[in-house]
Amino acid sequence: MNYNELNFDALTRERELSMSAAFPALMRKVYVWMAMALVITGVTAYGVATSPGLLMTIATNQILFWALIIAEFGLVLAITAAINRLSLTTATLLFVLYSIINGATLSFIFAIYTMSSIASVFFITAGTFSVMALIGYTTKTDLTSMGKILFMALIGIIIATVVNIFLKSSGLETIVSYLGVLIFVGLTAYDSQKIKQMLLMAPDAGEGAQKLALLGALSLYLDFINLFIYLLRIFGRRE
Repeated sequence: MNYNELNFDALTRERELSMSAAFPALMRKVYVWMAMALVITGVTAYGVATSPGLLMTIATNQILFWALIIAEFGLVLAITAAINRLSLTTATLLFVLYSIINGATLSFIFAIYTMSSIASVFFITAGTFSVMALIGYTTKTDLTSMGKILFMALIGIIIATVVNIFLKSSGLETIVSYLGVLIFVGLTAYDSQKIKQMLLMAPDAGEGAQKLALLGALSLYLDFINLFIYLLRIFGRRE
């Protein structure tokens, strides 16, 4: 164990010893908000998928489809960049809206993959996510450096995904899918540690701390959804 790891370990113990009574409540809020968003996304996706007219409208109207994609990116940026200026209620409503729009864009998985494979991959994702979140929460190793590397790798697969829209290479898609799983497995551990360290510093469970918890929930939600999508591309059985 090197000096940086020892220093991080000591700092973590110091923070845990001085942990406010608000920390357990804030951590519960992170996972409650995340679970709420996943439920909303799942219900929306299934609802759109079982409405042939609505699904066809999104599938055939390219302007509408790309508007939904752009709206997703815009909402994530709005929540993360303007969280200090937003009220907790507004930030929560934006998170809910993002979950709904994401559910609409994910509805196509029900038309592409069998219901049984979607269910099995969801449980695989849930199990993998839980293990990595626990590792990130409990480890004494500082994952900051790993997080920076994973973020750069994430930019790389985003670029590769955009390029493959034009290349339409099944081989590249497979490589990106496996790399995506590895990246989001690592990001789950990294984000879990980052959220823990961030909330350990919260003096109380006031609105400011709750907004930080909401940001944490958004990060973990994105990790879960992306991990699910990449695993589905690998293990999902098509209709």
